[in-house]
Amino acid sequence: MIKRGSRSKAWQGPRLPVLIACLGLILVVSILLIGENSEKPNSSYGLVKQKWNSFDSSVQLNPTVELRNGTDVIWQIPNSPKAVLFLAHGCNGRAVHFWDRSPNCPNCIGLPEERLLILHALSRGFAVITISSAGRCWTLGEERLVVREIIRWWVERHKLEKLPLVALGASSGGYFVSALAKGLRFSSIALMIAEGLFDQMDIPEDYPPTLFVHMPKDSYRQRKIGEFLVVLRNKGIDVAEIECMEFPLSRNFFTDRIPGLEQANSTKLFELFQEKGFIDENGYMRSDGRRTRWKEALRESNAIFLNKNLVHHVQEELNLAFAYHEMTSLPSEQIFKWFETHMS
Repeated sequence: MIKRGSRSKAWQGPRLPVLIACLGLILVVSILLIGENSEKPNSSYGLVKQKWNSFDSSVQLNPTVELRNGTDVIWQIPNSPKAVLFLAHGCNGRAVHFWDRSPNCPNCIGLPEERLLILHALSRGFAVITISSAGRCWTLGEERLVVREIIRWWVERHKLEKLPLVALGASSGGYFVSALAKGLRFSSIALMIAEGLFDQMDIPEDYPPTLFVHMPKDSYRQRKIGEFLVVLRNKGIDVAEIECMEFPLSRNFFTDRIPGLEQANSTKLFELFQEKGFIDENGYMRSDGRRTRWKEALRESNAIFLNKNLVHHVQEELNLAFAYHEMTSLPSEQIFKWFETHMS
């Protein structure tokens, strides 16, 4: 963030040498700032402009659903894949959350952020495999071995062994991926809203390059990530972080991010949040979506008829806007560039 100095003195008239010097200084400072930001990129409001249907029509969700070792395995392989991506959901998540409902997957839900991550992956030539945890959250004992074998079985079955293998895990899935990376060779990993388990395990020298995608509003997790960045870097492991910041709601926000939510309801939801004081004068959430009594306000409203199947979708986007702890697709471009630069 650029710090603002004290108010300048009264204008005394232009002097060409001074103007030239100032312009040169501004240019130098701008270059330095760009360089600094490139080491710690931010995911912010400008990225929210991407809509749920902004992908080319050639990129479609068309998954295959299987049951393996008692758990859901849902996957899709694009034409000429260049890498394999394993995605691990957070607590209360399931593999069905990543994929739109379709004849192939009638129980799929297609949550906004999860489905966009899949679309980003497919558009860049990544084969994607998602697996459901056995319980509410991932566990690190036998389940880690089961998932490792499922991934190996699936990769061999589809003759993808020669492709780079990468992983992204969110929250509980992030802890799980950080542990899984000790027994399964990933070319790189991304841990989202999770600091990993690096203070509970021995870190081998060949541990994969690790990208932390986090929300600084969660100060405890931010502090732990800062510690682990140093630990991993001291072991010679390539590391980086992306900070995801809060952003304001707008009248178009929900219809832009959620398939099936009409513009009229998006506007009415925004106005309801204004009326109830859930957002401030600039549109920012005053509290995390989970702590905001918006569902109760919605039930009391006679002007909004929201499909009950979309309540979870709205909840996710409210959590994302507050930016404390939520799955996010906003920095997908940076995440996949991270994977791609570590695939050689």
